[in-house]
Amino acid sequence: MEERESGVMLWLMPADPSALPTLIDTPDGSRTAFNARFGEAYGSRFGAAGQARHVFVEGTDTHTHPTPRVLEIGFGVGVNFRATLTDAARRGVPLEYVAYEFDPATSEVLRAVAEGNEGTEHPAWTALLEGWPTLPTLTVEAEQVRLTVHFLDVLTADLPQAWASALYLDGFSPDRNPEVWTPEVAARLAGALAPGGILATYSAAGRVRRALAAAGLSVEKRAGPKGKREHLRAVREPLPPLSGQ
Repeated sequence: MEERESGVMLWLMPADPSALPTLIDTPDGSRTAFNARFGEAYGSRFGAAGQARHVFVEGTDTHTHPTPRVLEIGFGVGVNFRATLTDAARRGVPLEYVAYEFDPATSEVLRAVAEGNEGTEHPAWTALLEGWPTLPTLTVEAEQVRLTVHFLDVLTADLPQAWASALYLDGFSPDRNPEVWTPEVAARLAGALAPGGILATYSAAGRVRRALAAAGLSVEKRAGPKGKREHLRAVREPLPPLSGQ
C-alpha cells in the first residue's frame, strides 16, 4: 500500500467499472491499482515493484534468508508476493508465505496488474489466479513454494506465533485505515515474528514507530524507495546464545 502520492497517469480496464478499480502504470514498468474504498493506491505510484523489493524483500533481509517464512498483512494485488516469489525462485530456496486480506480484489485485477511483470510465469502465481479467492483460505503449493492467503480480518484472526522471519506490514495508510496501525495490533504482529525476525513497512509515521517500539521491537528508519524519503524496519530480539557458545 502507499501513503498518498500524486502526479502519475491512470488508466481504466475495459470492463465493468463496479468490479475493476483503476489501474496505475508506474515509472519502473510495474503496475498497481487504485482502491476506491480507501481512496488510495495499493502500491507506490513511483514504482510498485521497486517499493516491493526495497521496502519488503530487502528491508526484511528476505533476499538473503535461506528458508524465508513471510507473513504479509494486506496481500492487495500481489506485488509483494510476486517480488518475493521471484527472488526465492532465482536463488532456488523454499518459500513459505502467509497473507491476510480482508477485502480481496478480483482475480481479473490481480491478473491485469501482474501482466508482463515478474513472477507471472511461476506455477504458484498461476495456481493463485485459478483459485482466487477461495474462502476463507486459499492454499497453493507449487515447486518449493507454499502460499496461504486467509480472507479474514487481521484484527480478529489468529496469527502464527513466533513464526515469521519477515513480516510485511502493508495495509492502507494510517490515515485511511488506522485500525491496522494501533499499538494493540503492533503487539500481535510482534508476537508473530520469530526471534530475530524483521518487520518492514512503507510507513515512516511517528505513531507507527511508537507502536512498534511499544511492542518491544527495535525500530529504525531506513532510506525509502523512489519517491519516499524513509520507511520503518523493526526487529524482534534474537534468542540469546546457548550457554558455553
